[in-house]
Amino acid sequence: MDILQKELVAVIRRFASANYEMDGWDYIVECFSDEDILEAIGDAITDKGAIRRVGRLAKELNARRKEVQAEIF
Repeated sequence: MDILQKELVAVIRRFASANYEMDGWDYIVECFSDEDILEAIGDAITDKGAIRRVGRLAKELNARRKEVQAEIF
């Protein structure tokens, strides 16, 4: 992992922690390793781009959770 990648992972971890209860970011905090975050970041090279990419995945995971919860209740 190069310096840019380490910095982007740190940005994602901070953002996910600050937004833990919003839009599925808790999945990133609780379940994602640094390697998982790097994969989700893809080829993004800015903080904003990385947050946007990982945010899409977090929202997708959150939508799945809501579907399952709707079936349970």
